[in-house]
Amino acid sequence: MSSSPIAIVTGGAGFIGSHMVDLLLARGFRVRVIDNLVGGREANLAHHARHAALAFERRDIRSCEPGDPLFADVRYVFHFAGIGDIVPSIERPTEYMDVNVQGTVRMLECARSAGARRFVYAASSSCYGLAQVPTREDHPIAPLYPYALSKYLGEAAAFHWHQVYRLPVNAIRIFNAYGIRSRTSGAYGAVFGVFLRQKLAGKPFTVVGDGSQRRDFLYASDVAEAFFLAAETPRIGEIYNLGAGSPQSVNRLVELLGGDVIYIPKRPGEPDCTWADIGKIARELGWRQKVSFEDGVGRMLEAIDYWREAPLWDPASIQRATKTWFAYLGENSG
Repeated sequence: MSSSPIAIVTGGAGFIGSHMVDLLLARGFRVRVIDNLVGGREANLAHHARHAALAFERRDIRSCEPGDPLFADVRYVFHFAGIGDIVPSIERPTEYMDVNVQGTVRMLECARSAGARRFVYAASSSCYGLAQVPTREDHPIAPLYPYALSKYLGEAAAFHWHQVYRLPVNAIRIFNAYGIRSRTSGAYGAVFGVFLRQKLAGKPFTVVGDGSQRRDFLYASDVAEAFFLAAETPRIGEIYNLGAGSPQSVNRLVELLGGDVIYIPKRPGEPDCTWADIGKIARELGWRQKVSFEDGVGRMLEAIDYWREAPLWDPASIQRATKTWFAYLGENSG
């Protein structure tokens, strides 16, 4: 095992990060996970608990300095760690800039000092704002809220380290990832967690607007595969959009989940459709989707008990939770 390549996954106890750990261990890597467990859960790695090739450190990424032993002999760094959600970022913008921008800079410096062969940054399609679809990588950047800005500034820092210090960087702008192990706590947000908890409670699904809005949902294991290809490719300094390339409506999701529906007001600053143009990643990296939307939803229903402790949202609690959203984005969404 000593000759096995080493990879670091920041946020590796989180949703997508834990799927990245799965893939790397299956490919024969030794994996070092750094996660402060604010958003992640050690339980997401429990199936690897006795794996000799996995090491876990509960730390904040901002605690790392160049020369940190964690980065010794590392080949690849996959940077997923950060904080998400729209409303909290509007309420606590300084924290988002600190974690998502300065935390990324810390990781870049550690990777640079260690001589990492590739740094793959988990960017966000939120940088495009209300985008034209299908959305290409050269679409104008127009972040609408601090989370989107912080993720884009982290991306900009990564490419600055590539430009100035020759750190080999690629970035993937994730559209709508979903799958098992997605977060069960925190602010009102991702539709899957909201709906699965409601289904467990026998409550109606709270559908925003008329449910015709479409999202480019992609299963987390397919996301991890794309990140691995972005590390292995000889291409560097590249940005790739990542989705399934086939948006699904919220109504279709409700149909697959099965249950009653209650409709709540549409929110400002939310697109009617997200749709990644995946031509570049398919062409340059040979990536393709493996898990269909129907199969992915089926996997989540099989694991539905995971969301039993998640917050149970209803129209009144959603209205309270999104008050800031309406207050700040209402005037800026046109």
